[in-house]
Amino acid sequence: MADHFEYRHQVAFDETDFGGAADPVNFLSWQGRCRELFLGHLEPDALADAQGELNLFTLQVECELFAEVVALDELSVRMRVADTGHTELNLTFDYVKVAADGEETLVARGGQRVACMRGPESSAVPALIPDALARALAPYSAAEDRPLAGRQS
Repeated sequence: MADHFEYRHQVAFDETDFGGAADPVNFLSWQGRCRELFLGHLEPDALADAQGELNLFTLQVECELFAEVVALDELSVRMRVADTGHTELNLTFDYVKVAADGEETLVARGGQRVACMRGPESSAVPALIPDALARALAPYSAAEDRPLAGRQS
């Protein structure tokens, strides 16, 4: 089993600028799409909680670009869990360009700090990371053989 959740994406022409390079804002969009797809693959109990009154708020997002990406490039966006606390988690994203011959090149690296909250958006309060979500995230933890930190039983 891979140590990351993968989202495959082919860069579209409308995601590029006048010079033909992928617009940097799209890298953040692809992070969000990767996280959404991960949530869509959750076990039914974890998905039910994520779709219920649990809200995942993105507190911080970042992305550092290393190489140019152009239309029709094939990307593998690889999400890992860097660490967790009681109510927050940090996700990392590697953007890997995959050539037709299988050669892989790291073209960008990003991250998100996400908080678990419960209740309506206007009055949401911090919430513990649900056990079902923690179990679903565990295989993608960046630290080998380390349980998610800060979890309460």
